[in-house]
Amino acid sequence: MPATNRTKKAYKSDSQVLRDNPRTNSSGFELKDYYTPDDVKGSYKSKLGAPGEYPYTRGIHPDMYRGRLWTMRMFSGFGTPEDTNGRLKLLLSHGETGLSVAFDMPTLYGLDASSDRAHGEVGKCGVNVSSLKDMEVIFKDIPLNKVSTSMTINAPANVLTAMYAVVGEKGGTPKKNLAGTVQADILKEYIAQKEWMYPPEAHMRIIRDMMVYCTNNMPKWNYISISGYHIREAGASAVQELAFTLADGFEYVKLGIENGLDVDSFAPRLSFFFNSSTNFFEEIAKFRAARRIWAKEMKETYGAKSERSMKLRFHSQTSGYSLTWQQPLNNIVRTSVEAMAAILGGTQSLHTNSYDEAWALPSEQAVEVALRTQQVIAHETGIPDVVDPLGGSYYLESLTDKMEEEAYKYFKTINAMGGVVSAIKNGYLQKEIAATAYAHQRKVENGELKVVGVNAFSKENEQPINVLKIDFNAERIQKKRLREVKLKRNEGNVQRNLDRLRDVYSRDENSMESIIQAVKAYATLQEISDVGREVFGGWKEPTII
Repeated sequence: MPATNRTKKAYKSDSQVLRDNPRTNSSGFELKDYYTPDDVKGSYKSKLGAPGEYPYTRGIHPDMYRGRLWTMRMFSGFGTPEDTNGRLKLLLSHGETGLSVAFDMPTLYGLDASSDRAHGEVGKCGVNVSSLKDMEVIFKDIPLNKVSTSMTINAPANVLTAMYAVVGEKGGTPKKNLAGTVQADILKEYIAQKEWMYPPEAHMRIIRDMMVYCTNNMPKWNYISISGYHIREAGASAVQELAFTLADGFEYVKLGIENGLDVDSFAPRLSFFFNSSTNFFEEIAKFRAARRIWAKEMKETYGAKSERSMKLRFHSQTSGYSLTWQQPLNNIVRTSVEAMAAILGGTQSLHTNSYDEAWALPSEQAVEVALRTQQVIAHETGIPDVVDPLGGSYYLESLTDKMEEEAYKYFKTINAMGGVVSAIKNGYLQKEIAATAYAHQRKVENGELKVVGVNAFSKENEQPINVLKIDFNAERIQKKRLREVKLKRNEGNVQRNLDRLRDVYSRDENSMESIIQAVKAYATLQEISDVGREVFGGWKEPTII
């Protein structure tokens, strides 16, 4: 008996379904079956150029990884400072080439371990830092004159920068020789991660202080890492990550110029932090478009003369959002694909997530596998042997052009609102991300998007895996250390420094030296942060749903 149309439809192959339904990527771009030279517009020189040449679409270095591999940074930071010090030393012994430290929730909010609001969170999502003493333990016996350190801290980034500077000087490395990056990107906190202490204008003033101080005193220190990573993790598409991150970057450039800095004196220290997700070619196109847009805007809009100001340097991290707790070993494959996208996209440094991070902070075994993933790509695949090996792909170049085009549409909308701060205050950026995240989740739930092990090829009765467990004693240890610090310090000296900081904040002077002096006196993170809360007040974002 002949099959009905209904029956035939039920037995369509995956390839037939793809042909019948327009295929789109995470940014909503409709994709063609294949691409030809007709899909690539503009001249080679103006749109691409050679690697290391303006507009840097093909990379910021002429020899790229043939000259030097990307920096391999694995996320560290959990429990007590002693725990983190041990993990840092372990990773260095395994061949890591740069340190990366994450902090727990109390630290991210400028709270001490003894705060009532810190209870139950000390050391859970990163290492706890309540005073300079904790930073001294974290970096004990680590040669800060030989490594660079990235610190994932935002609202109290000025305090953690001061602590790092003091630890360096105590260990014999002057501020001018300290190399590394502090995230400090407060705009993306309001947009996506939601960890702020003060109103936007107050935090922007603090970033101004860091920008001016570090430009003059810490020339090797990247005082801000403009972060699209968390924007993407909140549910943004690739093009939204690109547009909102660069818009934040332009806001910081304007901040420096408005405060009397020559653009070429500070722009070379601006760095970026991007997500690398599983849609392979979309991610590579995003990185290429980012470089081209940044170069063009820095040159034509902000008057940069130095090539270093026009070269967008970025760290990347594979997508935490893409990791699943179901069938966690599949995450090794996802991370490998995402790492290759970042490398083929021209990243300067890379963090690969561990397969168990959908369950907990990574175990030592999982971290080692994540690091080995980078090392296999670096030394066994041949990918680093050629600079920009995918350059010239009709598909990739067309996708890069589309990324650039759509990003400029977002820039136009944001500028019409009065800039990023205004777009945050009226909730526009948050609404855009929420709508994209909701649409994505609907596609997963109705099966339109397949996630292996979740809504496709799933298994019943999965067994839990062994994960890192944070010792509950971390909170007790940190509280004890904090009590000891307060007993030994000179209280009068602490109060004088806090009073000085309060006066500096109130008079709109540069606050960095006052914070450094307060840190040296062993004023705690919360004591210093509370001065800002007293002067600036707090902030509540608008309702967006």
